[in-house]
Amino acid sequence: MARNAVGQKNDGIRSGFKLDGTFAKAKATAPSSSSGGKSAKKKKWSKGKVKDKAVHAVTLDKPTFDRIFKEVPTFKFISQSILIERLKIGGSLARLAIKHLERDGHIKRIVHSSNQLIYTRATAASD
Repeated sequence: MARNAVGQKNDGIRSGFKLDGTFAKAKATAPSSSSGGKSAKKKKWSKGKVKDKAVHAVTLDKPTFDRIFKEVPTFKFISQSILIERLKIGGSLARLAIKHLERDGHIKRIVHSSNQLIYTRATAASD
């Protein structure tokens, strides 16, 4: 291999020349958006999934009252959460309905903690 004037190895192929003898100019590359710096675009955060606002009854009307006394004593597992979800009533109404049903003997208490009130249907054999 021959050396050029600077002392670098020259294998006969010059950089920048194509095989057909024409010279190819180096193209300037545009900065990519993945590189850091001020020119990089900021990440756009997704808004996330938004749960629809629940529209539950906050006052007790006659149809809801009848439905509570007809359906709730047939549930195997009764809690405030279950009444809110199935009957579409507010939490305060659910608590009052549970207290009223227990007082009348329609449901039986299983667990009574400060966090969750859990009841089941009252059976004739347990009384």
